[in-house]
Amino acid sequence: MHIAILGNGVAGITAARFIRKLSDHRITVISAETEHFFSRTALMYVYMGHMRYEDIKPYDDGFWRKNRIDLLRAFAERIDFGAKAIYTREGHTIRYDKLLLATGSVSSRFGWPGQELEGVRGLYSYQDLEYMERNSQGLQRAAIVGGGLIGIEMAEMFHSRHIPVTFLVREDNYWDMVLPPEESAMIGRHIREQGIDLRLSTELKEIVDDGAGRACAVITSRGERIGCGFVGLTAGVQPNIGFLKHTELETDRGILVDEYLRTNIPDVFAAGDCVELRQPRPGRRAIEAVWYAGRMMGETAAYNLCGRPAAYDPGIWFNSAKFFDIEYQVYGHVPARLPGGFATLYWEHPGGRKSIRLVYDKAQGHVLGFNLMGVRYRQEVCEKWIREQAHIEEVLQHLGLANFDPEFFRQYEAEVVELYNRQSGSGLQLRQRRGLKAAVRFLKNAVQPKAYNL
Repeated sequence: MHIAILGNGVAGITAARFIRKLSDHRITVISAETEHFFSRTALMYVYMGHMRYEDIKPYDDGFWRKNRIDLLRAFAERIDFGAKAIYTREGHTIRYDKLLLATGSVSSRFGWPGQELEGVRGLYSYQDLEYMERNSQGLQRAAIVGGGLIGIEMAEMFHSRHIPVTFLVREDNYWDMVLPPEESAMIGRHIREQGIDLRLSTELKEIVDDGAGRACAVITSRGERIGCGFVGLTAGVQPNIGFLKHTELETDRGILVDEYLRTNIPDVFAAGDCVELRQPRPGRRAIEAVWYAGRMMGETAAYNLCGRPAAYDPGIWFNSAKFFDIEYQVYGHVPARLPGGFATLYWEHPGGRKSIRLVYDKAQGHVLGFNLMGVRYRQEVCEKWIREQAHIEEVLQHLGLANFDPEFFRQYEAEVVELYNRQSGSGLQLRQRRGLKAAVRFLKNAVQPKAYNL
């Protein structure tokens, strides 16, 4: 059987690896982006000079031949689902028995005047990185539109080369549709502390043409003209499915799939950023363009492509990022605005660059989520507490188990417990400090989530 995979991002390549673990099927991975799979989240470090392109390839170039995974550098223009054939711009025809669509995302554009000018680009693909590199020579100022995680990455990239940045964010506070108010305010302060010109409650109205087809300025919703030679469009991403829209494949915002990642067409599956789940699990979104979801979908798709049915289960939500030098982690349910039945315990360091937040059920007391800024907590420990609905006071007494900051870093769990005692009138004591051995002992008794037998 021949399995074709369209896309060599984390979803497609994870699928290829697991298909090879599970079977002897012929595998062909098709992508026009690069010859080999690379870590998309590390693109910024190539621009910043911390890594080379070859350093962000997780596998050596001989890995693919050794594992009998054929790679084809080509641009897929059309798929004939009835004939089970992919046609590429380069003239290739690839016939398949089963197909995995893992086409990823593209940067969102919202019809801004001037968005097609030279010097205007998002940041998602390797070609986007190359475009930024070419347009950074002699650049006097950049403007970035959109206050998500890609926007802050682009701001740090330009900042690393001492290129001034104006950052347009339409929200009243940075990323406040995701972060609770205190954390949003912290990151907003930190962005400005780096020397970034952060403009909140400000939208892009127009990108100005210099008369030769290149961006030279932006006009904001406040009527201000800001000169810039590069405009970064980072107001989110969307599924890369344009060439599939007018086919028999069912799509909405993304490729519609069931819990087994099956599309409406027999023998055609989809995984990663391009997917829209018909019935997402409670508390999860239909489209989740995050690295680990793509990896998990790729693994799930491999099982289903090999005739071993496995439902996609993303588990407990988590994410991580970096806002310049403040690390961010979230586990479980931490809404930007608390619903009526939720309670929260929020501690912030006086220096304003570290915080610990626990969200819990107000009536029952069981913990629902953790939000960390500048403090590192173990994912497995936090997920165990959430999965087993541990009571907030039980969690607080053993909070040190979650901490995995370096050994000589100061711990703040005692301050968190003290804050809870002041607010609740309790007399809790922190019973256990951090430590890998203690955390391992604790996790041995964990109720494990559903896992595949790998």
